[in-house]
Amino acid sequence: MILKDKVAIVTGASRGIGEAIARKFCQEGAGVMLCSRSADSVAAIAESLSNESGNAKSVQADISNKADIEALVDSTLTEFARVDILVNNAGITRDALFMRMKDDDWDTVLQTNLTGTAYCMRAVIRPMMRQRGGRIINISSVVGVAGNAGQANYAASKAGIIGLTKSVAREVGSRGITVNAITPGFITTDMTEKISEAAQQKMLEMIPAGSFGTPADVAETALFLASDAARYITGQAVQVDGGMFM
Repeated sequence: MILKDKVAIVTGASRGIGEAIARKFCQEGAGVMLCSRSADSVAAIAESLSNESGNAKSVQADISNKADIEALVDSTLTEFARVDILVNNAGITRDALFMRMKDDDWDTVLQTNLTGTAYCMRAVIRPMMRQRGGRIINISSVVGVAGNAGQANYAASKAGIIGLTKSVAREVGSRGITVNAITPGFITTDMTEKISEAAQQKMLEMIPAGSFGTPADVAETALFLASDAARYITGQAVQVDGGMFM
């Protein structure tokens, strides 16, 4: 198994991309600590993975809260004694045209998506440095590369994650820690189901691959970046978008 004896933290793991990544990592032999703001949902996923012969635990945590993140990492170290992989997947949207966007919607999205990602990274870097190795994988978005009307706050947060990824990769590379980002395109999840059929069809016409992506597509990329095969890849933003933006 690709991740045998490794330990991973996956945030936002109660559904969609986060759940798919946690499931894939468990299947490949990793011990996985799942976290989400929804205690019941993430506990149910962890129980399901454990019943499938995986090694999964869960913690309720809000990544925008530094104390929650410190407790998450402490719980992981207590349960598994190490942390080898961090997948920063948790994120939120509060969409509106920029001129009409409320300050609170701007602040909340940046605090959760960007600052929360930074909190998680900082909390795992110290134990990873002691281990002389680790993998940090940040889930950004093609919106952070290309922008999107009505999502200025979300796009800014996801673009910030790419800059954060590249900067920290330069700082910790000599310690055996790689830091990369994945920028998914249109991935079918609960969030994208809210988009109208007309808008979905318009997006589909922009994708050379001719189909939307799935959470499993992102999970496979995360598995590669978490594996030994990606030891010489760091500071990169890997687009998983079917060619939507080139």
